[in-house]
Amino acid sequence: MSRPELDRCIEVIKSLRHPKTGCPWDLEQTHESLLKYLIEEAYEFVEAVEKQDPEHMEEEIGDVLFQVLLHTNMGEESGKFTLESAARKLADKLIRRHPHVFNQDSNPLTSEEVVENWQKIKNVEKGEKKYSIDEKLLHAPALESAFKIGKKSTTVNFDWEDYQQVVMKVEEEWQEVKEELPPTGKFNNERVKEEIGDLLFSVAQLARHLGLNPEECLRDANKKFIGRFKKVEDLVKESGRTLPETPQQELEDYWIKVKRK
Repeated sequence: MSRPELDRCIEVIKSLRHPKTGCPWDLEQTHESLLKYLIEEAYEFVEAVEKQDPEHMEEEIGDVLFQVLLHTNMGEESGKFTLESAARKLADKLIRRHPHVFNQDSNPLTSEEVVENWQKIKNVEKGEKKYSIDEKLLHAPALESAFKIGKKSTTVNFDWEDYQQVVMKVEEEWQEVKEELPPTGKFNNERVKEEIGDLLFSVAQLARHLGLNPEECLRDANKKFIGRFKKVEDLVKESGRTLPETPQQELEDYWIKVKRK
């Protein structure tokens, strides 16, 4: 199947990375420096999906593709991998892990059985792990990682019995944060960082025990804050002022007014 626009896009990226005539910014990039952009573009695609905006989705998945093609082009430059080799590995893996589709003799599976079978095949391919929970679970945003770590720990019988126990743990961690914040205002930055991390981890586990994804909870809270903040700013503009010109107490009053609505 011909994909002329994909081929054109690949050539555009090669031009951007041309050592003599390419773009200085693109030439400076490394796999490491581009990671933040890959994550950012993926989240922008998530936003477009949540808004059910196909035109925006098309644009954002294109930006994700740009990051993928940049990485594979750099892999080709170093002689370590190419888009073709990455596609081959992906296709081979998908075929191996979907025997119910590509093996004529396989029995039909439910979606739950597909996931279970995928994990079994993956375990055989990767070999037995030394530890039940390892650093691979860190390869996600921090709250999502905490959620995955908790889900994994419960499969090996290392978890709280119910959410009430987690509530007590959250309260315990919050108390430890407060103990690191004396009235003098002077505190040990590293200790506070550690205790706040423990608190956030515990809150993530509470969300999990309640059947919620903490990453989604926080994302929704962020959206809610921005939505309310925009309305506060509208009220400030209606008063003929800017945000910096408005006293903080008045801003708080606006916030309460917006929240009540």
